[in-house]
Amino acid sequence: MRRTTGITVGLVLAGLLGATDAVGLLTDTGDGPPFVIVAAGTVLGLLTLAGVWFGWRGSRAGIVTVVVTRLLSALTAVPAFFVDDVPGPLVGFAAVGVVVTLIAVALVAPALRQPVRAGVA
Repeated sequence: MRRTTGITVGLVLAGLLGATDAVGLLTDTGDGPPFVIVAAGTVLGLLTLAGVWFGWRGSRAGIVTVVVTRLLSALTAVPAFFVDDVPGPLVGFAAVGVVVTLIAVALVAPALRQPVRAGVA
């Protein structure tokens, strides 16, 4: 896989989002999302970081992991837009996270269309 500037920026954004999710359990105060959402986000964040690492090295499977985990993570934020007792700033953070996630996915997705080099999956 040839890593273009767009793919590189997308991987960096996904890595930052993944790192933010990965520390979710360590920073959970109980005032935010339910525990199961925080735990799922932590797992998705760790998987994203692994995908970014492999994707950076040219692995198509790493890129797929990044795309899938980021989209699943964005889906965990959707209830914030429909539940009444979510504070406004948290809805704003959720919206920014979803938008940045969609940008990151759009930037790395072209890597899925590139031909696979010998020895790299």
